[in-house]
Formats: sequence, C-alpha cells, structure tokens
Amino acid sequence: MDEKILSTEDFDYYLPEELIAQTPSKLRDHSRLMVLDKTKETITHEEYFYEIEKYLQPGDVLVRNNSKVIPARLFGVKEETGAHVEVLLLKDLGEDVWECLCGNAKTIKKGTIITFGNGELKARCEEILDEGIRRMRLLYTGILFEILDLLGKMPLPPYIHTQCEDNSRYQTVYAKVEGSAAAPTAGFHFTKELFDRLKAKGVIVCDVTLHVGLGTFRPVKVTNVLEHHMHSEMYEMSQETADILNKAKEQGRRIIAIGTTSTRTLESVIQKYGTFKECRGDTSIFIYPGYKFKAIDALITNFHLPKSTLIMLVSAFSSREFILKAYQEAVEKRYRFFSFGDSMFIHG
Repeated sequence: MDEKILSTEDFDYYLPEELIAQTPSKLRDHSRLMVLDKTKETITHEEYFYEIEKYLQPGDVLVRNNSKVIPARLFGVKEETGAHVEVLLLKDLGEDVWECLCGNAKTIKKGTIITFGNGELKARCEEILDEGIRRMRLLYTGILFEILDLLGKMPLPPYIHTQCEDNSRYQTVYAKVEGSAAAPTAGFHFTKELFDRLKAKGVIVCDVTLHVGLGTFRPVKVTNVLEHHMHSEMYEMSQETADILNKAKEQGRRIIAIGTTSTRTLESVIQKYGTFKECRGDTSIFIYPGYKFKAIDALITNFHLPKSTLIMLVSAFSSREFILKAYQEAVEKRYRFFSFGDSMFIHG
C-alpha cells in the first residue's frame, strides 16, 4: 500500500451498533478469542479466552501494561459564574499541574477556577491549549488519589452508555501504577489463575507502564493518515523487564504484547535505544502500515473502532486486508467489540 495515499477511510468497516459491548463478560477469561496466523492468513475461533494457553509456549514473554485507571472524570462548577463544567484529567505534568480535556472549554479562560465537591478539590486554569485541552493546577489538601476516589468517576469511553456497577471491571487484575485516563483493555481477559497456569507452563510475565491519555479519546479527523498527530503519553520500563526482554531477543524467544499500549511502549524503547533498557519518558509513536516492528513477535488485542489509530497499528502488525477480513468475520460471527468486547491473538 502506498504510504503517500494512506487514507483514514481505508480503515473503515461496518459494525452493527448492537455488537458494541456495553458490559464486560461475567467472567473475565470467558470472553471469546479469535486467533490469527498472519503468515498463513488463517483464522481460528475459540469459545473462551483462556484457551490462549494452548497457543503460548514455554519461554514466551508476555508483556503487560500495569497502569491503573484513576477516577479522572470530574464534574464541577466555575467559581465566578456557577456554570457546570466537566473535566477529564489526562496527564500528570508534575507539581500538581495536569493536562485536562474540558467540556465547554471556550468558557474556561486563563485564571478560571473550578470547584469540585464541597471544595475538597479545585482547579485553576494555567494555560490554554488547542482542541479543548487546558493545563490546570490542582488545589487540595491531603492525598490527591484519595480525593479522586471520593469525587471522580471512571472515564468510560463515549460508546459505553452506562457506568460500571463494579469499577474494578474497568481495571486489569494487575493494575498497579495510578495514572491512566483509560484502561489498557486487552488485559481485561486475564485472571490471576490464568497467569498462574501460564507461569507454571514456563511463560514469563513482565510489566511495563504506559499511562493511557488523550489518544484513546481522540478520533482521526484527517483524511491522510500521515497528517494525524498523536498526543504524548508517559511510559516507564524497569531494569528487570529490560533484562528479561533482552535475554528473550538474544535467545530468539517470542515477545508477546498484551495490548496496543504495551506494544507502543516496547517499540518506543527499542526505536529510541536500539535495545531494551531501564528508562522513562514520553512517547507519541504512531504505528500504521509500513512500520517495521522491532520489539514484538505476537499481539493480544481487542477489536478496535473503525478508522482509529488502534486498528491502524493492528493492520501494520499483519496487513490491512487480512485484518479487515477478520473483522468482517467477527461481525458475521457476532463477536463483541471494543473495550468490554472479545479478544484477538495475532501471531505467525
């Protein structure tokens, strides 16, 4: 495919609205699993996700994103007018300054103060950025995440119309490091018991951190894919994880990313340093067809929105034509789509 004419429309597909999962499956590992061999271009259907066990081998390294979603959606009022404002915390910039996505942003000027709850938390606008983004200084006493637990709501994607009955279902079972504005949803299908079985089989599990930010909420609005701008997200890799990954590379063992966020972290690190190493930084890596993967050998992922950067990444890992064929088959077989939907394993 000619990169010069890579069109957003090339990543569109038909999806009946009723296939957008509104709630998670009753048991995490009982969602369905589609297995793609990208070399042979074969599609296999498994009734339950836990059957992934038979596709994983001793020595495989599973990489998961241990970022934890914070209750980042806040409803407050402007101090000077009493007007209602919604604020979504996107990225911690340090020293209590956050990048935020604001509803009705035009009314939020530099110096505007928004009060949440009974004043336990306030936010003052420090800087106006484009597309509804503001830099806000948070004003509070105590521990911020405790206050957010009290005042905030889970920032569910706009296509999910009801709040979770149990907020833990919008977290992975291994979520640990607080900071995401959306969940790394490919990991929803794993249970502690499944990880135990995989480890007993000889599969190695390691963690990276990437705090999911605005990229998850922002559609691709340009016609030419190459003109799309990704917002940066903070990532971190430990020395322990780097050692495991470098050893796997040396020995020719598979590195399997759980989700697009783990993928973007691994590819960002190896692209920057040529190897895996202990590091932290920001990445705005945008992966689309034509990209040459250097870090991962297989990918566990969900079914993504039409024309999204995520379906572009998955298409780059396989091929656009094969992925769209698989998505069409998923629609025909009534798979469940998006964050609470079913899973796909791409290897080969």
